[in-house]
Amino acid sequence: MVHSDHGSQYTSWAFGQRIRSAGLLGSMGSIGDCYDNSMVESFFGSMQLELLDRQPWAIRQELANAIFEWIEA
Repeated sequence: MVHSDHGSQYTSWAFGQRIRSAGLLGSMGSIGDCYDNSMVESFFGSMQLELLDRQPWAIRQELANAIFEWIEA
């Protein structure tokens, strides 16, 4: 799932086609509601600070394993 706001880049036909071709589902919050993204933005902000920015990742699988361990811990 790809959740976004109503920015023109996310509401475009091309973006919609791209996410569908990747097997993803598009989702948008309600207009003028700043709270619908707050939980996921907090999650990704914490993950960025506590995990992603702490070291370089050599291969994708190494990063995937680290993310899994971070979530499960």
